Amino acid sequence: MDGAAGPGEGPAHETLQTLSQRLRVQEEEMELVKAALAEALRLLRLHGSSASLQGSGTPAPTRDSTPAPPGLPPTCSPSLVSRGTQTEGQLEMEPSSEPPGLSNGPPALQGGSEEPSGTQSEGGCSSSSGAGSPGPPGVLRPLQPLQRSDTPRRNSSSSSSPSERPRQKLSRKAASSANLLLRSGSTESRGSKDPLSSPGGPGSRRSNYNLEGISVKMFLRGRPITMYIPSGIRSLEELPSGPPPETLSLDWVYPNPSSSLGTTPSHYGSPFLLDSFLLCPWGQGVLRVIPCHAAVDGNAEQNFAMLHSFSSCLWSGPFLDRGPQHSYGYRGRDSRSNLFVLRSGEVVYFIACVVVLYRPGGGPGGPGGGGQRHYRGHTDCVRCLAVHPDGVRVASGQTAGVDKDGKPLQPVVHIWDSETLLKLQEIGLGAFERGVGALAFSAVDQGAFLCVVDDSNEHMLSVWDCNRGVKLAEIKSTNDSVLAVGFSPRDSSCIVTSGKSHVHFWNWSGGAGVPGNGTLARKQGVFGKYKKPKFIPCFVFLPDGNILTGDSEGNILTWGRSVSDSKTPGRGGAKETYTIVAQAHAHEGSIFALCLRRDGTVLSGGGRDRRLVQWGPGLVALQEAEIPEHFGAVRAIAEGLGSELLVGTTKNALLRGDLAQGFSPVIQGHTDELWGLCTHPSQNRFLTCGHDRQLCLWDGEGHALAWSMDLKETGLCADFHPSGAVVVVGLNTGRWLVLDTETKEIVSDVTDGNEQLSVVRYSPDGLYLAIGSHDNMIYIYSVSSCGTKSSRFGRCMGHSSFITHLDWSKDGNFIMSNSGDYEILYWDVAGGCKLLRNRYESRDREWATYTCVLGFHVYGVWPDGSDGTDINSLCRSHNERVVAVADDFCKVHLFQYPCARAKAPSRMYSGHGSHVTSVRFTHDDSYLVSLGGKDASIFQWRVLGAGGSGPAPATPSRTPSLSPASSLDV
Repeated sequence: MDGAAGPGEGPAHETLQTLSQRLRVQEEEMELVKAALAEALRLLRLHGSSASLQGSGTPAPTRDSTPAPPGLPPTCSPSLVSRGTQTEGQLEMEPSSEPPGLSNGPPALQGGSEEPSGTQSEGGCSSSSGAGSPGPPGVLRPLQPLQRSDTPRRNSSSSSSPSERPRQKLSRKAASSANLLLRSGSTESRGSKDPLSSPGGPGSRRSNYNLEGISVKMFLRGRPITMYIPSGIRSLEELPSGPPPETLSLDWVYPNPSSSLGTTPSHYGSPFLLDSFLLCPWGQGVLRVIPCHAAVDGNAEQNFAMLHSFSSCLWSGPFLDRGPQHSYGYRGRDSRSNLFVLRSGEVVYFIACVVVLYRPGGGPGGPGGGGQRHYRGHTDCVRCLAVHPDGVRVASGQTAGVDKDGKPLQPVVHIWDSETLLKLQEIGLGAFERGVGALAFSAVDQGAFLCVVDDSNEHMLSVWDCNRGVKLAEIKSTNDSVLAVGFSPRDSSCIVTSGKSHVHFWNWSGGAGVPGNGTLARKQGVFGKYKKPKFIPCFVFLPDGNILTGDSEGNILTWGRSVSDSKTPGRGGAKETYTIVAQAHAHEGSIFALCLRRDGTVLSGGGRDRRLVQWGPGLVALQEAEIPEHFGAVRAIAEGLGSELLVGTTKNALLRGDLAQGFSPVIQGHTDELWGLCTHPSQNRFLTCGHDRQLCLWDGEGHALAWSMDLKETGLCADFHPSGAVVVVGLNTGRWLVLDTETKEIVSDVTDGNEQLSVVRYSPDGLYLAIGSHDNMIYIYSVSSCGTKSSRFGRCMGHSSFITHLDWSKDGNFIMSNSGDYEILYWDVAGGCKLLRNRYESRDREWATYTCVLGFHVYGVWPDGSDGTDINSLCRSHNERVVAVADDFCKVHLFQYPCARAKAPSRMYSGHGSHVTSVRFTHDDSYLVSLGGKDASIFQWRVLGAGGSGPAPATPSRTPSLSPASSLDV
């Protein structure tokens, strides 16, 4: 169908034509279903009569088998091959006398076998083979046809009159649909997403091999998808079968800590075991060697002491960092207790499932860029942190979740060593519900105890022995939210919790350390003549034993100790209680953070007014500063080295500075779901956009934010012009913008339709721009050499669902596209945006990029039981050796390319706490960038392994080299 727009064609006329076309398609489908049911009943009757004939001794009709091509099972029957929609099929016919150039499929093979076809139905649905024979998923099996020989061949010279041809076409559709009905059952049972479906069930992704060796077929939600095999591949057995030699190492979690926070040295890199030694990369090319034969499993205190008491040997020289290095992001929007400074001077915070330790100064980040290390022991999102009094050990609590197979991931607390990144103790596996909301170490007894509050309805408060990992006491705290918990620095028997409309003072008796024998008694804070606030988000202990609380009314209340009175309301037998002795109005709106400084003064951080105020004795204001509005409200405060302060904000920014000189951003990031990602064609830069309406350009080498701007609308997709001078961004309203990458100036603003745009892509020569929309169309624009000017060239119309992915051919003349109903269509753009009805002819076409999730070269990435939404994004490397995949289960995968084997093995990497929405390689394949959805995180992975960048070796089947990996990161 020619998509070029004609003069005088109005929107109303186009809409009417589209609706009329859909109505005709629906009417045809209804007739098809009726005929299919009738055919199914007829076949059942034939089957019954055939069985009765065989029982009476009459020989059943047989058919001579055709020799199988090389590499295929020896016994195969001729297959059904489609002629129309993806649910159609055509039975075996006589060879056509029509010239090959006019055929709808490949040339007919010897022996009377049928030629496959790639025709397009009137409704615009893509062609594909009919249903294959059922079998285990991933097993290549021959397709079995219906035993009929009386159906006339399409395109053959027939004596039937023109009036009979539509009836014959409908009959063929009915036979094909009846075949599908008999094999596949109802499609309604596949409507829900269920990763637990059985491998052979109707919801599984299955693949079958055509008799002639020219196509493979997979099923998504019962929908058959046929993909033609390139002519250079004689057998699927010659394709690579193992995981790729390349590996990934997490290099940075964006946004970037962009400037030095100090010079205290700290080791860098994850430790690894070699025989009986623990090898710890220590930065500056130094490798620390720790003997570990004395490690005592299960005892955190002994393990920790062992790691830090042995004499160290220092080896100089390069080392392999097999652990995480860098990531972009800070979670301040919806979490507390998320920012601390360790004894080493490292800043510790979390994003998604990763706890980031930012080491200022030196390191792989370059001068001023510092370096990152990561603790990645968690299986779901981290929600809170606590730092041990020694400044080395860290406790981190995670939320509950489910894994890929639907099994629950229970909330748990990890206690780990920030120097070796080794887990020392696992606390509370199976004891918490929903998640861990707040944590605190005790102080006066060298951090021997840990207090935990979970996110259950009763917000269970429990005390644990950190060394043994056993629970000493537990009690229901309140049905209201608990936002903070802490031990008194003077008495570990005193615990304070605060949250919605309450401050509770707990007296804990340890029960001589016997698990479960401890008791917790509560005294409720009484506000008396003071207004009871709705929330008390934070509190801090003063050196004199008093407690300051910050509340939602903007007040700081001072709570002083008093002798217990039997008339004091509350439960339990606490020795003392607390009463309000002073009040100061500090902020307009809520107070989100309080911090006790080393000099005894207190800092408070406001929400609505965004002020930081320093308070002296008697709550006298000494100094203040205001955080700029675009950074958000103050969420957390930590004291750095010297007079330096670190401030986390509700817009996921991390600031550094002081009250006198002001604050500058260390981290800036996205605050909502991310979808748009593209990499620069010649530099290690990439651009992101998402639901927070921010467009950000990142420097992958310096790990810094180059610039950002407000789009005013949700950005969903982006792509750089091959020159790198401009970038196009697609929005959720049908608008797309072209921006200058240096000045951020908008050079073009165009709207196509009123539905969201899901993909934008420049041709490799930069002469065309393709815009994929949710209105089922691909809009094509001619682009000037510099990319600043464009004009409508045409439209590709034919998809029956919204466009999801598209790629250009290397010559810039053709497009391959995927849609929401799993179609694979090909378009001749240079020839006028025409749909290529014969998909078989595109099997050998080479593609400049490969981001389509459906296609022969990548169908092996789909797991069993897929419903079509499990793979969000994929990207082939520029050297055409590997393909990276972003799935719906928080994982990034690395496969060999081409990945055309069912159940292909991969290397899997975790860290994201939400569905991974997009992956892209940088221009030289040195890095891979992945986006988290709801966690708003950006991970930059370093690509390690065989070959590095460069073209793939020339082989007839374009099979990547299987040379051994040059990296030991396994």
